[in-house]
Amino acid sequence: DNMSLDQLRAAVARRNTVAPRIELEASGGVNLRTVRGIAETGVDRISVGALTHSATSLDVALDWSA
Repeated sequence: DNMSLDQLRAAVARRNTVAPRIELEASGGVNLRTVRGIAETGVDRISVGALTHSATSLDVALDWSA
């Protein structure tokens, strides 16, 4: 969570050496500008919390008139 790209690369390298069957997930600070670099580190999954906590809302009324 919130690791630098260098830290992610180091974690992936260590995982590949010690326990290659373990899957790694990166999260924290993920957005359209950062996701490619994170993906290129070799992590298996990327979690994007901004999809829920930073989403804009849209007020849709479903008023019924009789």
